[in-house]
Amino acid sequence: MAMSFGIHIGHMGGPLEEMRRLWKFADSAGFDWFSVSDHFQESPPRGGDIDCFEAISTLTAAAVETKRVRLGALVYCVAYRNPGLHAKSLTTIDHLSHGRVDCGLGAGWHEVEAKAYGYEWPRIGVREDMLEEYAQIMRMLFDTESRRSNFSGKHFRLENAPNNPKPLQPRVPIWIGGRGPKRTLPLVARYADMWHTHLDYDYPELSQRVDDLARKEGRDPAEIGRAGLLSLSEPWPEVRTAIENNLDRGISYLVCSWPTEGADRVTEFAEAVAPDYS
Repeated sequence: MAMSFGIHIGHMGGPLEEMRRLWKFADSAGFDWFSVSDHFQESPPRGGDIDCFEAISTLTAAAVETKRVRLGALVYCVAYRNPGLHAKSLTTIDHLSHGRVDCGLGAGWHEVEAKAYGYEWPRIGVREDMLEEYAQIMRMLFDTESRRSNFSGKHFRLENAPNNPKPLQPRVPIWIGGRGPKRTLPLVARYADMWHTHLDYDYPELSQRVDDLARKEGRDPAEIGRAGLLSLSEPWPEVRTAIENNLDRGISYLVCSWPTEGADRVTEFAEAVAPDYS
């Protein structure tokens, strides 16, 4: 099975020119994916005083400065944006990038950040309910042939809402991030084009659960790609071993993450991995 490689910026603290160097490098060096984090302050939290750039506007800049790499976020928190506005934002990025945007969604975790910016932060079960409604609305606004969409949920609603123009892509891929076996993985099986998770010891078991749930939903499990996240903050031999250990685990995307302070490792990663695995 062919595996695609991506670059993810973990903490969005910049410097801005360093982030720009990363997405330009990803585009020119043959990577398949470039993604950002969806946070308003440093993550994990370290006091709240470190620089942090916003995800949508950052990807807008990346869209006009790249030509081939796909663009997304791991993942957008459903508590932070109205889904109708979010669909409009990603549709705009899709047009700016000539059809290269993906839509990553998750229930969120950064309670300190949410409270700092005045967002309601309900318990995780409620946020999972929000995620389910959100995924349906995004798919509806991206795909529906009808020029108007309607949706009435407990948390979100659309009333004769247009999304004009539609994205350039026939189908914008929806990624759902998380590993909760009771709530998140059933949503993956029902709505996702790609499942995103950290590559921990229990990945094979969780992946099998996604397969089983997809079949119950009447979907072919092969329709749901698997994106695994690894950190490049570890010494290179350990990183390479982790990559090699995951090559036969059915992963579509291997997305490697590090803070921009370690951006010099991009070249090392590309030169060492691409000849063997591209």
